Amino acid sequence: MNWSTLYPELKRSCARLAAGISALTLAASVAVLPACQQNSKTASNLGSSSGSDSNLAIGLTDAKGDFISYTVDVKSLTLTKANGAIVETLPVTTKVDFAQYTDLTEFLTAATVPNGAYTSATMILDYSQANIQVEGDNGEAVKVGKIVDAQGKDISTLEVNVKFEGDKHKLVIAPGRPASLTLDFDLKASNTVSADQSSVTVEPYLLAEIESHKPKLHRLRGGLKSVDIANSSFDLILRPFAHELKDKDKHEHFGALNVITDANTVFDIDGVTYDGSSGLKTLNTMATFTAVVAIGDLKFNPRRFVAREVYAGSSVPGGILDVVTGNVIERAGNILTVKGATLVRKGGGMIFNDTVTVTVADTTKVHRQLSKDIFNIGAISVGQRVTVHGTLTDENPGSLKLDAANGSVRLLLTTLRGTVVSTNNVTHSLVMNLQTIDGRQVSLFKFLGTGIDSSNDADPAYYEINAGSMDLSGLSVGAPLAVRGFVTPFGSAPNDFVAQTLVDAEDVPTTMFVDWTPATATAFSSPSATSLTLNLAGSPLHEVQRAGVKTELSGAPVIQPSNDDDGMYFIKQNAVTQMYTSFANFTAGLQTRLSANAKVEGLVATGKYDDITLTLTTRFVAVSMK
Repeated sequence: MNWSTLYPELKRSCARLAAGISALTLAASVAVLPACQQNSKTASNLGSSSGSDSNLAIGLTDAKGDFISYTVDVKSLTLTKANGAIVETLPVTTKVDFAQYTDLTEFLTAATVPNGAYTSATMILDYSQANIQVEGDNGEAVKVGKIVDAQGKDISTLEVNVKFEGDKHKLVIAPGRPASLTLDFDLKASNTVSADQSSVTVEPYLLAEIESHKPKLHRLRGGLKSVDIANSSFDLILRPFAHELKDKDKHEHFGALNVITDANTVFDIDGVTYDGSSGLKTLNTMATFTAVVAIGDLKFNPRRFVAREVYAGSSVPGGILDVVTGNVIERAGNILTVKGATLVRKGGGMIFNDTVTVTVADTTKVHRQLSKDIFNIGAISVGQRVTVHGTLTDENPGSLKLDAANGSVRLLLTTLRGTVVSTNNVTHSLVMNLQTIDGRQVSLFKFLGTGIDSSNDADPAYYEINAGSMDLSGLSVGAPLAVRGFVTPFGSAPNDFVAQTLVDAEDVPTTMFVDWTPATATAFSSPSATSLTLNLAGSPLHEVQRAGVKTELSGAPVIQPSNDDDGMYFIKQNAVTQMYTSFANFTAGLQTRLSANAKVEGLVATGKYDDITLTLTTRFVAVSMK
C-alpha cells in the first residue's frame, strides 16, 4: 500500500508501503463448537452437530484503517485436511465491504464440516464488481478505478492461503472439542495504492491464529427462527451482510445460531425500546423470519453468544425505511452532513456514498446505543456516529438526501483518538488533542455551533471530555489515548464529549511498522533465537502506534519474544505465508531466506514497547520478503 496516499503526514518521506501486516485486517473467525445439542439447563451452544461432522461458526472482521470502502465478493472459504481433502465452508458467494468492520466481528456462516486435522485455509476473492475507495489528502473519498496484480495485470479473482505449522498447531475439529481459527486477510499489507490514487496493486497476505479468545463484539444478522422464553434465548437463521432473507425461504444456507439474552440486553423492536425479559417476550410475538440483528459477546467455558443489543422488525436496516450510518461532520439547524455513510435501501440493497445530507425534525425519534431512554434532536452534534432511519428524497449518487422527519436517529458509541493535553482527577475532566474521530481525520469536522457560544465551540486541539468517575491519575501529558463515548448535545459545550471508556497506551498492544525501500538484505542485525535488532537505514517509514496514535522510531529497536515464547510469527515470500510458533524457528527461517539472497520489504509486530530501551516484547511478528 502507498503510505504517502493514506497518511498525508508521511508524504515526503515515504514512497510506498512494503507488504507487512498492519492495523487494518480482514479476519474470518472460525469457531468450531461442541458436537452436542442445546439442552434445557444451559443455553451454551451456538449450534449443533452430529455423526462425523462438527458445527463451525465463521465470522468476518477488520481493524482501523484508511480504506473507506473495500467491497469484493468472497467466492469461497475452504479448509484443507492433513490427508489433502478440501472442505468448503461458505455456502454461496458473499459480497463484503471489509472496511466497514472495525469494531466487531460479523458472523458469516454456521457450517457443518467433517472432523479431522486441518493444515491450511484458502479464501478466493472476486474483484470483478469491486468497489475500493481510499481517503484522499483532504479526507474525501476517492474511488480506485484500476485493480491489478503484482505483474500489473487486471484482476478478476485472487486466491489467498495460509499454512499452519506443526502437529501442535493444526486446527483439529472433533466431536465435543471446541476449537477456533482466525484468518486475517490484511488490507494494508495486501494493497498498494498508486500515488495518484487511480489504481491499486493487490498482493494477497493471509495470516492465521488458532484458538483466539481475544475480546471483540460480534454481530449476527438474519431471520428469527424461534424464541425460548424459559432459557432466555432465541435462534437466528443467519443471513449475513447484504444477503436478503425472504419470507418463504426456509433453507438455512448459512446455518442458524443460538443467542442468549439477560437482564442487561437492550431490545429495539419496531422503533420501541425494551430491556431484558420484556424485550424477549415482545420478540416472541414477532413472526418467523422477522429481520433481527444481535450484537454481543462470544463467551467461552461453555461457548455461547450473549447479546448486549437486539434489533428487530423495522428497527433493522433494509426494512420499511432507508438507513444511513456514518459520522455527523457538520450541523446547520436541522440539516446534518453525515460522512463515511453507508446507505441500506428499504427492502434490501446497499449503496456506499461518502456523504449524505440528512434532515431531522422535532418529530424524529432519537435513541442512544445501550440505552432505552428517549432523547431529542438536540442530542445530535458534530462528531457523533449515528444510524438514521428515513426516506431517501434525492437518489442522485452525488447528492444523496435523506428525510428523517418521520424516522429515527440512533446515537452510536463514537471513538476518539489522540494525545493527552491535561487531566484533572478531582473534576474527572480530560483534555485531548484529537487526531481522528472514528478513524476520520479531524480536519473534516466543522464544529461551528457545538458550544454554548462561538467561543466555546469544540476545538479538536483542546477537546474537553467528561470522564465521569473514571480514574485519570495514570494518564500522562502527551500519552496516546483512545476514548469511547458520546458527543455532548449540540450547542451545549463545554464539555465536548462524555466518555464511557478510556484506553491509554499502557493498556493496549503497541503495533510497530517498518518499511524498507528498496527491499534490503540488511534489515536485521544478527537475528538470534532470543532477539531481532532492526536496522532503520533505508526505511522511510518506521513507527509505533499506540491507541491509534503514531510515534516515530529511532535508534536500533529490538524485538524479543515474551518469556513463554508462545507466539505467532509469519514470513511471507512470493505470495506464500509460513507461520511459526517458536521465535527461534522464526529467526532461523529469516536467516535461511536471507542467506538465499531474499530481501526484506516490511515488518509489523505487536506487543509492549519500552520507549527507554527501544524494546518491543511480543508474541506476534510478520515479515514480508522478496
